[in-house]
Amino acid sequence: MSFLSINQKPSIVNANNTTRSKSKFLTALTTGASIAAIGALSMTAPTLASAKTIQPSSANYSFTVEDKYKGTATRTLNKSGNTWKYNVNARVAGVASAAQNSTFTINGNNVIPTQASTTYKLLGIGRTHKLDFNPSSKKVVSNYKGKSTTLNMAQQAFDDLSLEVQIRQDLLNGKFSGNYYMAKKDKIEKTPFKKSGNTKITVPAGTFDTVRVDRIHDDNSRSTSFWLAPSLDYLPVKVSQINDGKKMDLELTKAN
Repeated sequence: MSFLSINQKPSIVNANNTTRSKSKFLTALTTGASIAAIGALSMTAPTLASAKTIQPSSANYSFTVEDKYKGTATRTLNKSGNTWKYNVNARVAGVASAAQNSTFTINGNNVIPTQASTTYKLLGIGRTHKLDFNPSSKKVVSNYKGKSTTLNMAQQAFDDLSLEVQIRQDLLNGKFSGNYYMAKKDKIEKTPFKKSGNTKITVPAGTFDTVRVDRIHDDNSRSTSFWLAPSLDYLPVKVSQINDGKKMDLELTKAN
């Protein structure tokens, strides 16, 4: 697949660096679309009556990649009956786009994903990764590039968006442990986070009191930080990521 390296002019493509550059660019783009770029999850939930639940919402963001590419993202969380749907779309005009969606239920404090997909396009060429969760059999089926892989889910695993919602639920109910698992293309990966204090920050949408949450990476060249606003059910108002020296920043411009 041809693609644009973030270190080159649009008209130049370096075939030898395609895989590495594509990964960095799309990682930054999808992190701009969602925070879950964000030990086992405790399966003990408070009663339905006592658990607080985030509310449906929509939000707009702006983000930059390498101070070179500027883009926008929208996030919409809806509920119909017991089913929740989270849709995120991001784009860098004329270069790339990403679309993510997740379907799940919330039982007490526990987010239970059922389906998820991520589609990205770079210079009009793209890929889609789909996940189908089966909580009763504790399995996840991952579909990517025509290959189907069944993953054993010993602990509750999440896609990017349902993980974001689980973290927000945990913060809302005082249950944050930082211990989570994420379903990837070919494995279920332990994905730890930590709280790094409270701070007031200003973004285009305004000034917010926030809780900072950092993802714990094994690779010291990577860092991912989220600033979540309690007044917005811990919606992310800012995200900052560094991957091999490549930086991406996302900020909230409007929340409904």
